Amino acid sequence: MDKIKITVVLLLAALLSAACSNLDNNKKISIAYANWSEGIAMSHLAKVILEEHGYNVKMLNADLAPIFASLSRKKADVFMDVWMPVTMHDYMEQYGDRLEIISDIYDNARIGLVVPEYVTIRSIEELNEHKELFSGKIIGIDAGAGIMKTTEKALDNYGLDYKLMTASAPAMTTSLEKAIQKKEWIVVTGWTPHWMFGRYKLKVLDDPKQIYGKAESIHTVTWKGFSEKDPFAAKLLRNIRLTDRQISSLMTAVEKTQKTETYAARQWIKAHQTLVDSWIPMK
Repeated sequence: MDKIKITVVLLLAALLSAACSNLDNNKKISIAYANWSEGIAMSHLAKVILEEHGYNVKMLNADLAPIFASLSRKKADVFMDVWMPVTMHDYMEQYGDRLEIISDIYDNARIGLVVPEYVTIRSIEELNEHKELFSGKIIGIDAGAGIMKTTEKALDNYGLDYKLMTASAPAMTTSLEKAIQKKEWIVVTGWTPHWMFGRYKLKVLDDPKQIYGKAESIHTVTWKGFSEKDPFAAKLLRNIRLTDRQISSLMTAVEKTQKTETYAARQWIKAHQTLVDSWIPMK
């Protein structure tokens, strides 16, 4: 009898251990993000909220191509910065059948070519006339970014005699700041929402051929089947929606912080607790 009891106890312990292991696995989640200000801010916001509900959150920083590939192979769970219908159309065409669109976070996103307000031109069509003032360069961001692919199309469609320079998003804003300090002419690949529009006086050049499209939406995307695997996290992510004012204040908080993005997101949550509480699904 003693041996039987010991065996039963060991079996129960094993079953309990397996159950706990499954529970722990269910409480793990990975969020992929690129080095873009809105994605960094929104991803760390989600990280803090999920951690407050017992999740072990892993943050994965990468360029777009590996992010989409990782999502499609379930190597990453969530990407909160998918611009549609124009900017990331090619990626969604390639990977969309293996992905699940969870939510629409923000509805007034826009991409285009951006110049300081003191630059006197108003349209992309005028760029060639002032090539020397712009040094024949458009300052871009990461090579795989959707806005870079769209800008290459703009170069062809408008017949622009310019070189599209590859850089990181932070390097682009640094170049912009230096040019503004010297009142030099500069044109960059830009987008809203972005904290630079709050810091500097900028304008998006008119795009009469609509190469960059009109207003876009920013979506949260997961691997297909994620919402069935983790209904609570999926519902939470689905509930996160931000207005112009809210996303602007969140991005500013993250950009200005002297500490970590997580700390900035946590402080923003405290200032917007009622809003955040409204996103939490009933268990």
